[in-house]
Amino acid sequence: MKLFLGLLTVVFTLNLNAQNSKAEADHLYSNGNFSKAIEVYKSLENLEEVYDDIAKAYMAIGNYGEALNNYEKAIQANADDLLLQYEYAKLLARTKQYKDANQRFSNLIASDSLNPNYYYELGVVLEKQKDTAALQQFQKTFKLDATHQKAIFKIAKHHLIKRNFIEAHRYIDKGLESYKNNIELISLKAQTYYHQDYYTYAVVWFNKLLDLGEKSEFIHEKLSLSYAQNSDYEDAIYHRKQALKYNPNDASAIFVIGTYYERLSDFEKAEAYISKAIKLQDRSLADEYQRLGTLYNRQKKYDQAIKAFQKSLKEDPSNIMAEFYILRTKDEYYADIDSKIKLYEQFIEKKAKSPFLSYAEGRLKELKQEKFLEEEE
Repeated sequence: MKLFLGLLTVVFTLNLNAQNSKAEADHLYSNGNFSKAIEVYKSLENLEEVYDDIAKAYMAIGNYGEALNNYEKAIQANADDLLLQYEYAKLLARTKQYKDANQRFSNLIASDSLNPNYYYELGVVLEKQKDTAALQQFQKTFKLDATHQKAIFKIAKHHLIKRNFIEAHRYIDKGLESYKNNIELISLKAQTYYHQDYYTYAVVWFNKLLDLGEKSEFIHEKLSLSYAQNSDYEDAIYHRKQALKYNPNDASAIFVIGTYYERLSDFEKAEAYISKAIKLQDRSLADEYQRLGTLYNRQKKYDQAIKAFQKSLKEDPSNIMAEFYILRTKDEYYADIDSKIKLYEQFIEKKAKSPFLSYAEGRLKELKQEKFLEEEE
């Protein structure tokens, strides 16, 4: 009898120690001490009960190979546990083992055809495999769960890419009914309006992103472009400058800011930004120098304008607009009427096929008339 009681005591003590060890491992895991938790889990006698815990701990420290190994052992020990199979399939997808993940999710769907997440995860895998059937899986997810935010995003994004704007709005609005602050859907809403050229609405939705704490070069750039389309150039400048903080040497953005200042008739700032854009670019700058020349002209800086147009022509010798601008600027700059007449005579002689020939001939006629009247006096 005493021997029997002694054995019971030993068994009870062993079970209690095992429970305490499991509780210790769980405590270590919940507090983020994953490596130590793995050690304690592995020290337990019945490992079949903790393979999934070991797998999760390995995942937490980024050792996906060991996580997969332990999930496989857990599934072998608990073949009917769909949750284990689900987590294992997701890890297969995460480690880009798409073929195996595809098969696992398909098996899960066969086991439980009413679980929307199985269809969604299969859709993600098919998407990674460049399989157009992915959309069908996202639609099945939505049919089973009309509040599934991730599936709604995938479907709405598809419609936006295909420029099916009405359908995109329909899905986005459905998603926002159950989660009004979904950043991804709000972004899609703004982009949909932008691509529809509904810039006033686009501004509202891009600003919603800023109100929710989202800040990025993309958001500020699209806001700037939307404001500019509505001729709100001050707001367009502000947001383009915010976008520029992410990429301070973006010559295109700097040039665009210069054009906005030009629209506001702030020619000095326009000149400064366009000049800076030119210095940053390593390509043909014919358009930029031509734009700079027009800004100099507006400020009556004719000598600088002529130099800018000449640089434009040097960058692109076929730029007939630069040739014409040089002609017109010299006409404004030169005080001597004979010099102006000679200027137009040379242009007519050398540029017989220029689309500006008739203008040149008319202007030459005016100048000769002016000279005649001066001589009569």
